[in-house]
Amino acid sequence: MATARRFRTGDEARAFMGRLGVHSKGADIMAAKAMHLCVALRDVEGRCANIVKQEALAAGAEAAVPWQALTGKDCGTVLLMGTVQQLGRVCEKLRVQPFSLGERADEIDAAIENYLFEGVRLPRLKGKRLKGSAPLIMGVVNATPDSFYDGGRHGGAKDAIAHARKLISDGADVIDIGGESTRPGARPVPLKEELKRAIPVVEALRGAVVSIDTMKPQIAERAIEAGASIINDVTALSDPKMARVAAKAGAGVVLMHMQGEPRTMQDNPKYDDVVGEIAQYLAERADAAISAGVRRERVAIDPGIGFGKTTEHNLEILSRLRELRSLGYPVCVGVSRKAFIGKTLDLPPEERLEGTLGAVAVAVMNGADILRVHDVRECRRAMLVAHAIHSGKL
Repeated sequence: MATARRFRTGDEARAFMGRLGVHSKGADIMAAKAMHLCVALRDVEGRCANIVKQEALAAGAEAAVPWQALTGKDCGTVLLMGTVQQLGRVCEKLRVQPFSLGERADEIDAAIENYLFEGVRLPRLKGKRLKGSAPLIMGVVNATPDSFYDGGRHGGAKDAIAHARKLISDGADVIDIGGESTRPGARPVPLKEELKRAIPVVEALRGAVVSIDTMKPQIAERAIEAGASIINDVTALSDPKMARVAAKAGAGVVLMHMQGEPRTMQDNPKYDDVVGEIAQYLAERADAAISAGVRRERVAIDPGIGFGKTTEHNLEILSRLRELRSLGYPVCVGVSRKAFIGKTLDLPPEERLEGTLGAVAVAVMNGADILRVHDVRECRRAMLVAHAIHSGKL
């Protein structure tokens, strides 16, 4: 009998070889050979692509290069393929090559290291501490009348505060408070109205870790003054004022990808490579945030499930979610009761709990660090089981 398997980490490969009776020194040497990876290196010049191809072949690896590279013209993306050991050799060789290929080698190395890291990444916050070895649960409190699932249920401050406290008792690590719906087709909310909806709820939860879900710098600033520690911005700090607010306050930030804006984002969204394009955008927005003064360890990223994506896009994002870990930031995912679940099961939002739990489990298995959910108790239980299966320990 023969069985095939794939090792996720060097430790996993070493442990298996140890059980076979392989000497520990030999297992250390061979662990990097037991893991095969593909790395997409983007924005590569034609002359550089040819060098990468030759060095990959020399190391026993491979590189898929667009045919335009043969002409010396701009190439685009090169796909490197090989074991971790082979790709490490390629990087060593590229570091002595011209045309800034040493910097590209550093990018490859960082992507591999970040991708293979199996621990949970958590943002570091000023004045608050997030801890734990399992993904975090971010409980959603929509102080709005028009959110897609719970709009109007917690519209008044008193009801929203009570709901937030229930989510905390159910096990939420973070409470995400929003006063403006960002569902498809949602209309903008005036500043004064959003302040009226959100800020009293934030003020009532000073002892908790609170995230403010807003696109407005003025709301974020007031929320931080009221006790919020995180800015969850669906526009990824596209407004420079928002970045300045976050940097000045030392706030954590969640940078989300969205194609278009809430009113139009579901009007025929298109991508050539949905995950690759999301990764490129989030890397650029994270760089912009850091350049504006936000500390790197306070940045998290979110692929924006349902924000300018078809059902097929959302399914592919969840399937390929681990690729976003290559960027080295905590990955936040919001799948709770969303339309892709409804279309998959042909069910309305109020009947999508089981579908949500399935999506949460897949997200955990594929590297999510933070799960933004409505049903905290149920999703926390699903998360803990999925995390135990993935990590192999309680």
